[in-house]
Amino acid sequence: MLEMDFITLFPNMIEAALGESVIAHGARRGHLRVRTHQIRDFTQNRQKQVDDYPYGGGQGMIMMADPLYRCHRHVTETHGPGRTILLSPQGRVFRQTEARRLAALGHLIFVCGRYEGVDERLIEACVDEELSLGDFVLTGGEIAAAAVADAVGRLIPGVLADETCFEDESHWNGLLEYPQYTRPEVWNGLRVPEVLLSGHHEHIAAWRREQSRNRTRERRPDLL
Repeated sequence: MLEMDFITLFPNMIEAALGESVIAHGARRGHLRVRTHQIRDFTQNRQKQVDDYPYGGGQGMIMMADPLYRCHRHVTETHGPGRTILLSPQGRVFRQTEARRLAALGHLIFVCGRYEGVDERLIEACVDEELSLGDFVLTGGEIAAAAVADAVGRLIPGVLADETCFEDESHWNGLLEYPQYTRPEVWNGLRVPEVLLSGHHEHIAAWRREQSRNRTRERRPDLL
């Protein structure tokens, strides 16, 4: 089983993203456990303040270290230690190899930043690694955290019907996935490739391997 805790100002964003479809089914079957933790519940002021102006000046606000630290400590004391990940545009780009690595860890703690960033002292004290979805900036870490959690959660045994569901997909073996087709056999004058109708499994497998290599060469030559 994989446990995933989310430290966030917007729990509803995480719950909406992961509360449906495959990840939700995996949680109901006991293969995943998803918990959200509202950072404002761990403030020590009446206003439930979680951000303040940056030292040295600058635009925007910075998330304060103390509420995040208290929330993180609550998670680790209540549910045990885990790999703590901050979603940040400064992090290492998340790839399928990272998903496979994280799926083996058992407990992940996602810190969802907001505003102009997180006090660096919190990162030094609590965060094990920073991950990014790519070279762009989101308004907060919730969307990125949910995307990482979805990619990791579906690799947990029992979440998908069979491991071949993800082993044939793009990026599992360094290539993009081959083209897929379903009924009807002819749609708008376009036919399904004859080899897929042949019933010859070796020929189909060879065709798919070739298509996978060709598609990768055309669309993502950097992967080859």
